[in-house]
Amino acid sequence: METPANIRQNGANSAGGGRGGTPEENGSRGGFAAWDRTRMLQAMSREPLDLVIIGGGITGAGIALDAAARGLRTALVEMQDFAAGTSSRSTKLIHGGLRYLKQLEFGVVAEVGRERAVVYENGPHVTIPEKMLLPFYRGGSLGPVTTSLGLMLYDRLAGVKRDERRVMLSAEETLKREPLLKREGLRGGGLYVEYRTDDARLTLEVLKRAVEFGALAANYAAAESLLYLSGRVAGAVVRDRITGERYEVRARHVVNAAGPWVDTIREMDKSKEGKTLRLTKGVHIVFDGERFPLRQSIYFDTPDGRMVFAIPRDGKTYVGTTDTDYRGDTARPVMDRDDLDYLLNAANFIFPSLKLTSRDVESSWAGLRPLIRQEGKSPSEVSRRDEIFVSASGLISIAGGKLTGYRKMAEKVVNLVGMKRKADGLPAQPPSRTRNLPISGGDVGGGLGFGDFVRRMLPVGTAAGLSEDESSRILRRYGSNSRRLFQLAAESRDFAERHGLPAALAAQLLYAMEAEMAVKPEDFWIRRTGMLYFDRPQVVKWKEAVSSAMAERLGWSETQRKEYDRELDRFLEEAVNPAMP
Repeated sequence: METPANIRQNGANSAGGGRGGTPEENGSRGGFAAWDRTRMLQAMSREPLDLVIIGGGITGAGIALDAAARGLRTALVEMQDFAAGTSSRSTKLIHGGLRYLKQLEFGVVAEVGRERAVVYENGPHVTIPEKMLLPFYRGGSLGPVTTSLGLMLYDRLAGVKRDERRVMLSAEETLKREPLLKREGLRGGGLYVEYRTDDARLTLEVLKRAVEFGALAANYAAAESLLYLSGRVAGAVVRDRITGERYEVRARHVVNAAGPWVDTIREMDKSKEGKTLRLTKGVHIVFDGERFPLRQSIYFDTPDGRMVFAIPRDGKTYVGTTDTDYRGDTARPVMDRDDLDYLLNAANFIFPSLKLTSRDVESSWAGLRPLIRQEGKSPSEVSRRDEIFVSASGLISIAGGKLTGYRKMAEKVVNLVGMKRKADGLPAQPPSRTRNLPISGGDVGGGLGFGDFVRRMLPVGTAAGLSEDESSRILRRYGSNSRRLFQLAAESRDFAERHGLPAALAAQLLYAMEAEMAVKPEDFWIRRTGMLYFDRPQVVKWKEAVSSAMAERLGWSETQRKEYDRELDRFLEEAVNPAMP
């Protein structure tokens, strides 16, 4: 088995700070281990770069990939873990924007619909087609005609494939697909296709691909101030929040992709003027599948006229989302009693036989939407369009937008950087490559579907000592990177036994540390696996063993371990106990 020292050496040979070659030329792992953080930060500060990105959510990750793939020397810093903000707290759908038809935002529907197909083709392991049922009731805001016309328009605007276009169902057919639905007043339903995703893993796979192209990236690295040269923004002072070290990261261009903190960075630049952000909170609650045995994903009208999702996933059912203005701790939004009551009432309204209570909630998450402020509109009415702001100093800020449109947003930002480079007399940069570029784990190849890839690779997992179910779960989470996880499962039996970990969990933990820069237990349980949201009992069962294993591999002090364990316990507590509003 590779030791940390060996892996560290491999990493040093495979990440070069924006060389712009192919991933194969740059090395298959790209030096993205937890123990590569310091080297990454040192490399960022060694010489001026073409581009530094502040923010490691899906927008920043997308920009890093687009820029690095075009050959720009690129760095990204994130003050928390990658995807720790909005990009791990969404409804977890790569959707076509059906709700925006109500707001007559046809352009948004068309763009995100097209981009949805691109995201799916480039990352089939993190994007799964999901049949969605839209029931309509007597006296509701939707009826058979409006639903049919709306879904038909959606199909056309979003460029939906012929075999995924809407199907209208009778009341009987609707109940057959989902017997838990309220029967009283049901007139029928419309069936259409959405795409379910793991938002945090999508972000990580995009960022890993960027690192394979030579980008430098570090989590827990906060941009504390901006650097200037002759009045132009020229980089940032970055503090490593793990070690306390500070680094001057200089670059020709700085992009502010900090999500809910975009205005905070604009304040650093003294350019927060004109349009500003409006933060709204979205909460989701999770139930065990035995208590809430939903067969079919549902998108339903609530009594107050909003739309809410109920989605089955991996033996659980989750319901969301809320949409309320937010003024609390930007780094730590949580579910409060009003959020919980709203979602329970919505679920019991459409699934009255279940009689769900707060005791049935197994987990929850709350996320913030960094929307562009529009006066006089309710949170649900505010546009989800993205906008780019360029300050007098040259700081490029991007805000708004949707998870689905991350790639197109990134392309626009890097095109703008290219225009500025051209104006400075630098050579023209090539066009974006990301439309047909698989993200990390997406190289399933051979012209076969993802299901065929999984079936073909299952024997590799079982040969490594894993069960078929464990192998399948790994393949569907990590895609073509599963080969490395199967190798780790076979080679790390001593490590797993020493810490009392199941082989599959030990392999995922080792991979998270060596290839996905997992630094703390919360990184592993929330962003690398999603288990704190969707398998909380397993987190409680294995948290001590995982903490022990990470402490050994990453060389934590006893003080560090206690601090990180307390942080995880706080997340576990907040997931089930609502805060006071």
